[in-house]
Amino acid sequence: MSSLSLKNLYDAHPFYHDRLKTDRLFSLGEGALHLTGELDDAVRFIEEYQLLDAPLWEKFVTQFRATEPKADDADDGWRGEYWGKMMRGACFVYSYTQNPALYKVLTDTVCDMMSTEDSLGRISSYSVGHQYHGWDIWSRKYVLLGMQYFIEICRDKKLTEKITACMCRQADYMIATLGDRKDGKTPITETSDHWLGMNSSSLLEPIVRLYQLTGEKKYLDFATYIIDCGVIRTPGLSLFELAAEDRIDPHDYPVVKAYEMMSCFEGLLEYYRVTGIEKWRRAVVNFAKRVRLTEISVIGSSGCTHELFDHTIVKEAGTVYNGTMQETCVTVTWMKFCYQLLCLTGDAAYADEMERSLYNALLGSLNYNKDERNGNLPFDSYSPLLFNTRLRGVGGKKIMADGTFYGCCACIGSAGPGLIGKFALMAKEDGIAVNLYAPMTARLPLPGGEKVTLHMVTDYPKGDTVRISFDEDTPLFDLALRIPAFSTRTTLAVAGEKIPTAAGDYAHIRRAFRAGEEIVLTLDMRTKLHHALPDPTDENAFYHVALTRGPITLARDARLPGDIEEVVTFAPDAEGCVPCLEDNACATEHTVAVRVLTANGHEIPMIDYEHAGRTWDERSLLTVWLPTKNYWAVDLTAPVTIETPDTWDRSGIVERLVVSGDALIPSGEGADAFLLEACGENRYRIRTTDGRYLAVGDDGHVTLGKAADIFRLLPVATGRYRIGAEDGKVLVFR
Repeated sequence: MSSLSLKNLYDAHPFYHDRLKTDRLFSLGEGALHLTGELDDAVRFIEEYQLLDAPLWEKFVTQFRATEPKADDADDGWRGEYWGKMMRGACFVYSYTQNPALYKVLTDTVCDMMSTEDSLGRISSYSVGHQYHGWDIWSRKYVLLGMQYFIEICRDKKLTEKITACMCRQADYMIATLGDRKDGKTPITETSDHWLGMNSSSLLEPIVRLYQLTGEKKYLDFATYIIDCGVIRTPGLSLFELAAEDRIDPHDYPVVKAYEMMSCFEGLLEYYRVTGIEKWRRAVVNFAKRVRLTEISVIGSSGCTHELFDHTIVKEAGTVYNGTMQETCVTVTWMKFCYQLLCLTGDAAYADEMERSLYNALLGSLNYNKDERNGNLPFDSYSPLLFNTRLRGVGGKKIMADGTFYGCCACIGSAGPGLIGKFALMAKEDGIAVNLYAPMTARLPLPGGEKVTLHMVTDYPKGDTVRISFDEDTPLFDLALRIPAFSTRTTLAVAGEKIPTAAGDYAHIRRAFRAGEEIVLTLDMRTKLHHALPDPTDENAFYHVALTRGPITLARDARLPGDIEEVVTFAPDAEGCVPCLEDNACATEHTVAVRVLTANGHEIPMIDYEHAGRTWDERSLLTVWLPTKNYWAVDLTAPVTIETPDTWDRSGIVERLVVSGDALIPSGEGADAFLLEACGENRYRIRTTDGRYLAVGDDGHVTLGKAADIFRLLPVATGRYRIGAEDGKVLVFR
């Protein structure tokens, strides 16, 4: 690399020095970027609401301090992941905010965590007698990663040395006890009963990073051992080799847990950076491309069946499964993986993906209203796509030592906002790459070592125009502006001179800029129509369309005028765009509010996905996918069966209600019939076949008797409704 600025940024950095030989784009470093507006608000919110909470950090450390039995012994749990997940995100956030108060909190908790190390060098939420089960290695991985990311921001050399020594003792214990059975060790893929041991194999990433930090070959050898094990405990089969061969999609792999699989491939990428083995670079790039093309939904997440790779682009308009999907852990892990691929390849497609995930699934999950119904957690865990609500459950929920609970998505979430400052503007060998358009000021290092100040003025993604200028005259360098793939009609000019662009690539402006000289970029923000793909297992999935406006996915919300179940028909032009009007009268909080015109001129009110569903209940029932056919109509005068609502989250398990004396109980075998007696518009009494009515008692439980309560039916999927009480609450039977 000839760039002096890159050498200054990375040459002395142990974790990133190798990237100078392998990567195309590079982070600008701490404090280089200052945003204003919504994105800055998101980062500051998570810092204030979660990361500055010292008692929360103490609570997480307590899970490691307990004497036997330890926190995760009883249920083979994952409480041990919480600290490291949140520490990684917190370090990303600190790199942007440079808040001294946050630095102190993080320093204190790292020291607190090191104090839990036992006499064997372990920091684990499992006792020695129960170790190497469940999520033990997975959680130890996160302890190591949390410490490693703290070292990146640590200004205390002695503390860095102390943390490094602590990590070496942790890793040395695992090296001494994990390995070939003939050596009296436990194979790493046999240290978990979950996902064929894939979760344990994700230890690869921090082990490679520890080698980068220390240069000790034993860590590289251990990383090689993990790779040679093939990720899963299936003899003769390696997920990494499958990716290198590039013959099948990830949803056809023997194990399809999305988040854990991406974590393993991120470790393989770090291994490539230190070894230069081209096959492993090819495997990572192949895997990432297949995920991007087959597994990422219109809101930028993955998994329409729990948290699994399941051919998301086919399943995302699914009408059969109604459980949890589009997990926030998957969203954030995908964003971080895309950031790694963006650094490695310089391919603008990965910045496109990060932007889509950011403005839809990620910001949509952020609990900026501080709603208490999810336990005051800062992130929602699951993101709905078709006729559903937010707040479907707490992902990775575990009860802590003090009786409170926390969840995995709440811990990993902060890394999402924390990535904004890392990928928005990036250095490259001959200049600067602009990946994100938002109001900002940045101090940029140029290839010759000079520094200049960039200003960006825009209301994107609400508006379409971006204006960029510099405070100083600049030397000659290349300014690369990302042209999103959706922007097929783009204009770019410098001081009135037009610059050619291509959608899905960078537009390069190689010149010396004069102080105040304006670069004007206008992006194509027309509303585009997306058709659901046919699903052989769900014939009705095909009858849906979705709409996007720039990077923003639009959604219908029950708070907006009109019938959310309305069947729609659009008349797109030759480029797949449909006409729409700005909805300046929209009273619902929004970034974008539009009225989309149907083929017959009817107006459909829609808002950005981030702000849809914000009552967290059926009052703001939302849908991204709009029906083009009435496939859900059922005869409500005929007998119906009632499923217990909490079983909808368990794929393949259906329990229906049966009458047992004066009670209703769930049963997996058979179901009793009920009759709906209409008593007004969408108001019903529910009667058993022997003439008794359902009512809600003073204690909140459902009773059977002569008195009848009035219920509403709330559509959620094909021929499936939730039963709602008059006060808007959903009826739960146990």
